[in-house]
Amino acid sequence: MSPGSVPFEFVLFAMTLLGVAMFHRHSLAVAASGLAVIAVFKLATAGFHPGPGLPGLLAHLGEESSGLANLFMLLTGFALLSRHFEQSHLPGRLPDLLPDDWRGGFVLLALVFVLSGFLDNIAAALIGGTVASSVYRGRVHVGYLAALVAAANAGGAGSVIGDTTTTMMWIDGVSPLDVLHAYVAAGTAFLVFGIPAAIQQQRYAPISKSDTEHTPVDWPRVAIVGLILASAVGTNLIANLHLKEYTHSVPFLGLAVWGALLATAAWRRPDWSALRDALTGTIFLLCLVTAATMMPVEHLPAPSWRSALGLGFVSSVFDNIPLTKLALEQGGYDWGVLAYAVGFGGSMIWFGSSAGVAITNLFPEARSVWAWLRAGWHVPIAYVIGFAVLLATRGWHPH
Repeated sequence: MSPGSVPFEFVLFAMTLLGVAMFHRHSLAVAASGLAVIAVFKLATAGFHPGPGLPGLLAHLGEESSGLANLFMLLTGFALLSRHFEQSHLPGRLPDLLPDDWRGGFVLLALVFVLSGFLDNIAAALIGGTVASSVYRGRVHVGYLAALVAAANAGGAGSVIGDTTTTMMWIDGVSPLDVLHAYVAAGTAFLVFGIPAAIQQQRYAPISKSDTEHTPVDWPRVAIVGLILASAVGTNLIANLHLKEYTHSVPFLGLAVWGALLATAAWRRPDWSALRDALTGTIFLLCLVTAATMMPVEHLPAPSWRSALGLGFVSSVFDNIPLTKLALEQGGYDWGVLAYAVGFGGSMIWFGSSAGVAITNLFPEARSVWAWLRAGWHVPIAYVIGFAVLLATRGWHPH
C-alpha cells in the first residue's frame, strides 16, 4: 500500500493538502474529508500507535484530546480577546503613534515579534491583525498578513513560553538557554521579510491618520485584554514549572484564557458573534492537526542541520507539534536550530501554523496558498537566510 518507501498515509495527507491549496474556498470540507479517509485507511490496515481497530482509534484520540482541546480554546478564546481589543477603540489611536510611512508597518511587525516572545503566537498575531485592520482601514495586503504571522512565529522561536514547540522542549528537559540562540536566525529573518512587507503594505494602503475626534478609549476592555494575557502567561509558567506531569493531559493554557474571559464577562460582555467567524478556521485546523497525528512520523531522517532545514519546509504543510515530539524522542538535534526551523517554517503557507489560521479567520481573503506564496515571497527567502546566518555564526551543536 506504499508507493516506494513512502507510507501511504503520507500520500493521503499530501492529497488533502493539495486539495486545500486548489479548493481553498472549500478548505474545511476538504480537510474533514481527508481526515475521514485517513482514519478509515488506518482502521482497515496498520492501525494506530496505541493499537489496531476502533479501540486503537479511540485510544489515539484520547491521547491527543488535551492538545486538541487546548488549540480549540486558544483559537476561539483569542478571537474574543481580539474583539475586546478592537472594541476598546485603542487601535484607532495607533495611527497617531506609528510613523506615517512604511516604518509604521515595520514598527507594528516589531511589536508583534516582541509580544510573541512571552505570549502564545496566536494572540500576538491576532492583536497585530486587529491593529493592522484599524490603521489600514481594512485594506491589509496578503503579503503583510504573511509577515504578521511570520513575526509572531519568529518572536516565539527562541522563548520557551513563546511557542508550543519550544514549550514542549522545555517540558522535556531542554534548557531555555539551549533554544535562545534561535533568535539569531529569527532576528535576521525578521529584517529580511519585515522591511519589504512594510513597504509592500504602504504602497497598497498607507497608514490613515484620522482628522476626526477619536471615540473615547474603553479602558475596562483594555484592562480585560491585559488580564487575559497575564492569565495565559502566568498559567503557562506555573504549569511548566510545577505541573509538568499534567501538561500533556490538561489544557491549562486554554482553560486559563476561557476562565479569564468568563470571569470578566460581567464587567464587559464579550462579542460572542466573533465565535461564529472563528469556528470555521478553528475546526479546519483541528482536522489537519488530527490527521497529522495519525502520520507515521517515525520515518523522519536522522538528525542533522540538513534535516532540520528540511523540517522547516515540511512544517509549512505538516503540523509542527508531532514533528517536534519525534525530534525530542530521537535526540541529537541542536534545539535552537530546530526551534527556529519548525517554529518559523510554518509561516510559509497560511495553514502551516495556528497563527496563520487565526489571521485568516480575520481576513478570509488570505485563504489561498497561491496568493500567500505570491504575495509573501519574502517569508521563505527570510527563512533560508536566517537559517544560513545561524549556522554561520553559531554552527550546529547537537544535544
